[in-house]
Amino acid sequence: MLAVDASHGSRVAALERSLRSRNRLLEERNLDAHWLDAVERETAELAVAVAAARVETVRRLGAALAQRRDRTSAFPWARIALSGSVENALEAHPASEVEDRYRASLEQGRGRDAAAGRTLDGPHLTDLHVVHGPKGIAAGETSTGEQKALLIDLVLAHSGLIAHMTGFSPVLLLDEVVAHLDPARRVALFEALENLGAQVFLSGADPAAFAEIAPRAQVFAVSPGRVEPWR
Repeated sequence: MLAVDASHGSRVAALERSLRSRNRLLEERNLDAHWLDAVERETAELAVAVAAARVETVRRLGAALAQRRDRTSAFPWARIALSGSVENALEAHPASEVEDRYRASLEQGRGRDAAAGRTLDGPHLTDLHVVHGPKGIAAGETSTGEQKALLIDLVLAHSGLIAHMTGFSPVLLLDEVVAHLDPARRVALFEALENLGAQVFLSGADPAAFAEIAPRAQVFAVSPGRVEPWR
């Protein structure tokens, strides 16, 4: 999100502050209903703004993932979807209507939320669901290796999306990625990263894992207080 919408972080932070304010008000014995109404109005407005930005980002990333579908690829393609009450509502209703509905939900849930000590509905509880496309099963049900391969494809698709939307290739920082890949997938990853046209920093503890890319990359040895070319 932040890579393509720098203001998203401030919206999320504002939503978190508003939710905390509401929770504190619900703890008070002499509740100021007018003040609580105002806080819930602000919360609903921020919640819809955050959710709408997420929906749009997931839609764009989903399209980028769909374009990468290739059953011969070393990295399986993924399907992604948001699971959250506000995000789901935005798929079928105008933002203004969703905002009114969420504000009403907050009002109706005051007793429940006061007892729980937190707000039990909203975008702060939204999950991102990832499905292994070729197998059609949830990422959580796949092997650790398959999950890593899915994550790599998501990173590659996201990087391509950023480049398309901003006109600038992102800088990628990938720590200990190649250590978890077999030789064929390492080669495929190196090729995919080169095709991105981005500046990529790969780190790892085993120099042998970078043997394939070493002739066309800058390799450094890092030790406490020192960085020097690898020989």
